[in-house]
Amino acid sequence: MSFTSHKMGAAIAAAAMVATVGLASPAFAVPEADTVTKLTKAVKISQVMNHLKELQRIADDNGDRAAGRPGYAASVDYVVKQLTRAGYTPEVQEFPFTYAEENSELTRVDPPTTWVDGQDFLRNNFDSGSPEGTGTGPVVSVDLVEPFPGDGLSTSGCEAADFAGFEPGSVALVQRGTCGFAVKALNAQAAGAVAVIVSNDGRPGLVGMIGDATGLTIPAVFVASPVGEDLASTPGAEVTVTVDYFAEERTAFNVTAETTTGDDSNVVMAGAHLDSVQNGAGINDNGTGSAALLETAIQMQRVNPTNTVRFAWWGAEEEGLLGSEHYVANLTPEQQDAIALYLNFDMIGSPNYFYGVYDGDNSSGTAPEGFIPEGSAAIEDVFEQFYQSQGLPYQDTDFSGRSDYGPFIEVGIPAGGLFTGAEEIKTADEAALYGGLADVAYDPCYHQPCDSLTADGADQALYKALNKAYKQRLTGNVNRIALDVNSDALAAAIITFAFDTSTVNGTADTFSAKSFGSSVDLNALRDRYTQ
Repeated sequence: MSFTSHKMGAAIAAAAMVATVGLASPAFAVPEADTVTKLTKAVKISQVMNHLKELQRIADDNGDRAAGRPGYAASVDYVVKQLTRAGYTPEVQEFPFTYAEENSELTRVDPPTTWVDGQDFLRNNFDSGSPEGTGTGPVVSVDLVEPFPGDGLSTSGCEAADFAGFEPGSVALVQRGTCGFAVKALNAQAAGAVAVIVSNDGRPGLVGMIGDATGLTIPAVFVASPVGEDLASTPGAEVTVTVDYFAEERTAFNVTAETTTGDDSNVVMAGAHLDSVQNGAGINDNGTGSAALLETAIQMQRVNPTNTVRFAWWGAEEEGLLGSEHYVANLTPEQQDAIALYLNFDMIGSPNYFYGVYDGDNSSGTAPEGFIPEGSAAIEDVFEQFYQSQGLPYQDTDFSGRSDYGPFIEVGIPAGGLFTGAEEIKTADEAALYGGLADVAYDPCYHQPCDSLTADGADQALYKALNKAYKQRLTGNVNRIALDVNSDALAAAIITFAFDTSTVNGTADTFSAKSFGSSVDLNALRDRYTQ
């Protein structure tokens, strides 16, 4: 991740219409929360935390808030109730999905290690099926590139010759790279492996293994790079790989609600996923985004925006962005064209946070050519302008399609959003900028049961140190400093675009025509966030 430079112009242009709305007509009754300053004051951290407490209560009553389970249905009911009470007419969109309960395991005898399903590893999800079973044997590295290169060029396991000398009855450790996952798994099986572990190649995160693996009968899992590196460092250690799961079709839900006024041909959308992982409350991921968005929607009921604002709470994001994918896929071309932009808020209160803004201008160079829709850079500008106005640092975060904005950018809708970090490690430079602890994950409870308002089950010494570093501003797995700031950043961006999207989907001439003769003091506009 690279640090961004300050960008003033585009955000100021976007702000102009916000500042002038109340001046357009003396007869217009100005709502209470129609500017950035008013709305961010109205969106109080205490109310956002109250929503989180309700989501925690739901998880406590039901075990979690995962899609397809009672806790998710109760979460949907809570959001619908709050929106209805605020005066919206929310819509609930049903969609089918493959519900699965995972009981897969990955363990090592010496040194004794048990890795976490969903955080450290994933079972395969091959199109031809995921063979269940258990394989135990010594781990054998197969043509690994070390140190792990992170460039996608490893040929580990791609050829039968890679397994020359492989001892049947062993567990094969291969590396992500130039050929399909199924090819590696089938080659390992042909060599006599009782199980196969495919490791990421140095790149962060987990990848779902798909493809045609017809004939595969041994258990196969994908592991994160640190796990692969750890396994490679203990050749011959006894490892057990178990693939065990239950799957059936169930129903999940999206919730949407929109303002009663505004231009329906120029819709500003803002969304957050509402579901948790199984066996967890999902309070940072993504209760934080859901709660801040809900409170912003409630406060914006007092606003008459120029553009229709549509809020969304997505289901089954943790199953692969299924809710947002279903929503976008069921829009007509005309409905897609009517969406001016999409804003996404997924994990905005991580306990060891950084202030991440989706890299809409690709200044970090992490997205391929043509991946980011035109207009996304202007969205990034508005978030950066907010942090600048508060004298706060910020940095690019990957615009990779990893969250619910992915289906929107796939159809060319400009997007942006915020992120405070998941399982990756905070650097010393970031700790100097944001506080907290270096060499510790941004969210040490990511996808774990301790992602709650109590952080029960977390490393208590670590969380005590984090709380001390942030002057007792943690509530369980939520950093109230980050959540407070980002609730305001969320609200500021939504209200800005609610009145003007010209920097995203307009032209310079368009904006000039809108603002000409408005007698707006541009110096005052530059100061609007700090008032």
